Order: sequence, then structure tokens, then C-alpha cells
Amino acid sequence: METVSAESKSTADIVTNELIEDATGVNHVDIIQTVISSLEQDGSAMVSRSDAGHLWKFNYGSVEVFVQLTGLTDEDTFTVWASVLKLPVDNEAQLMQKLLEMNWAETFESRFAIFNDHVVVVASRTLAELSPGEISRAITVVATIADNNDDALQSEYSAT
Repeated sequence: METVSAESKSTADIVTNELIEDATGVNHVDIIQTVISSLEQDGSAMVSRSDAGHLWKFNYGSVEVFVQLTGLTDEDTFTVWASVLKLPVDNEAQLMQKLLEMNWAETFESRFAIFNDHVVVVASRTLAELSPGEISRAITVVATIADNNDDALQSEYSAT
């Protein structure tokens, strides 16, 4: 049986704590702004800061994408969404079935949902252990899926 001295154990604890601090020292605001600047078109990006957090808006293809950060603690949330279709629609039951089927196989970490009388593509999670790669992927996935599907959904289901 190997014995570990108290001194080496505290050194290991110090190293572990430093790694945790480095990992949690991610600047989510800077990462979001960098990702948006790589995707936004025509200088369309805007940001609003308030006590409720940060809210960005930018154009990607034919959709407007929103990114919200409710704060900077592990319990705060990071949400990305883009509207693809205004409700009410024709053939609502058929649309809902199509969206549920698409949620199963075509939306990766995002999903279709209803928000403020709009069908949206959304991805959301807490900031706890949120990596720069996850931020980039969520924004890119939501923007791409929304842009790839908005015209077809509007053409097929928009109320006449």
C-alpha cells in the first residue's frame, strides 16, 4: 500500500484548485461576441446590457438570431434562439408533428419550440462548465438550422 504524505496531497489539491479556477475563468461575454462577429452579416450585431444580463441580436441568412446571457454565475443561463415561423398557421397539427419529427433527428443540441407566438429554434443551458466550443456550437447550430428551415416552413404553413 502506497502512503501519500500530507504535503504532496496539499500540493495536488492546490494544482486541482488552480485548474478549476482556470476552467471557470472563461469570459463568456468575449467568446459570444467573437462567435457572433464571425457569423453576423452586414454589421447587424447589436448588444444590450442590463441588470438582467446581456442580449445580442444579429442577422444570419434570412433569420434574426438572439443570444441571451442572464448573468455570469454557474446558475445563470445561456440561451440562443431564432424565429422561423409566426403563429397561427395553416395545418397546425401537421406542423407540430413535423417539428417533433425534426426534433428527433435534425436539430442536434437545439430544438424547435414555441415562444411569444413564434416557432423558434432554441438551445439553452446553465453556465456551469460551459466551454467556448459549446458556446460556438450552440450559436452556429441554432442559426444554421433556423436559416435552413424558415423559408420552407413559412411557405408550407404560413396562414393565408
